[in-house]
Amino acid sequence: MARAISTRRKVTFTILGWTIGFLIFFPVLWTVLTSFKTEGTAIATPPQFLFFDWTMENYVAVQNRSNYMRHMSNSIVISVGSTLIGLLVAIPAAWAMAFSPTKRTKDVLLWMLSTKMLPAVGVLVPIYLIFRDWSLLDGLAGLTAVLTLINLPIIVWMLYTYFREIPGEILEAARMDGASLAKEIVYVLTPMAVPGIASTMLLNIILAWNEAFWSLNLTASRAAPLTAFIAAYSSPEGLFWAKLSAASTLAIAPILVLGWFAQRQLVRGLTFGAVK
Repeated sequence: MARAISTRRKVTFTILGWTIGFLIFFPVLWTVLTSFKTEGTAIATPPQFLFFDWTMENYVAVQNRSNYMRHMSNSIVISVGSTLIGLLVAIPAAWAMAFSPTKRTKDVLLWMLSTKMLPAVGVLVPIYLIFRDWSLLDGLAGLTAVLTLINLPIIVWMLYTYFREIPGEILEAARMDGASLAKEIVYVLTPMAVPGIASTMLLNIILAWNEAFWSLNLTASRAAPLTAFIAAYSSPEGLFWAKLSAASTLAIAPILVLGWFAQRQLVRGLTFGAVK
């Protein structure tokens, strides 16, 4: 009897899990399908799911209208660059808070996290003026710096959580063996926290890749990433749904592939230290 109940419960949760997963994935699936429709079919009522005349004309139009590879290279430079710079700053900061805490450490962490609650539009004008005066508008360096700063609190918080799970006695043993502070961080702490650092890195790349507000307001053409590439298909005449879906598919494809191949490492890092 107990085994039958356990089996039914397992089947129920499996079905529930697959249902929730499909509902979450369905918008992505619909976007991909719409990218292969004509503009007329894309807005047809009732919607046509699979039985329509498939076409590649939207992808051809997108490629002819925009330089996709330039936008993608900008996204790669900005997301990877902001992530690496953020890690260089966050690893020592998280180490200090995890292994040399003070009575104000939690206050500092909460203050850092509170900066994420500030609406981005609230600081747009001063940042825009700074970028204008320093000639950073439509530049990769400026946008990389902004994304580094806005995602830094999340990086520090995640690394702090991972570092707290590492026994401090290991670092003490390294100090007794004569390891300097730099060697302690590079050769002892970092290798032990590789799953956490990897998941933090992947999450930050995804956040930077999907950032649209700052990309649209601080870039024009030369440094525009893929988020600006998608926005180009919105016009005063209306939305071209099929071409917009094709542009969106091209924009999300690289990050979806990265997430698919790195999902095991991402899950392992996000659950690092959850089970003792």
